[in-house]
Amino acid sequence: MNTKFDELLEFPCRFPFKILGLADARLPDQVVEVIQQHAPGDYSPQVRPSSKGNYHSVTVYVRVENKEQVEQLYHALGQLELVKYVL
Repeated sequence: MNTKFDELLEFPCRFPFKILGLADARLPDQVVEVIQQHAPGDYSPQVRPSSKGNYHSVTVYVRVENKEQVEQLYHALGQLELVKYVL
């Protein structure tokens, strides 16, 4: 990835990841598991169902140290089978 996170953010910082995925009870746990691999910590994901209930939005705030860590998290979260988008 060739992003401009380093130009837009001052590291370290608290960065919100919003993950949109299938409405599955395993989704928040899988998201936190991936985040733990890249940025160990204590996370409390916020889960919101879509209006029809087919999808869930999971928001997690992560303390990131640099641009590369943000990019790694975007990539790793996007690899989860239940995930449709990472914002």
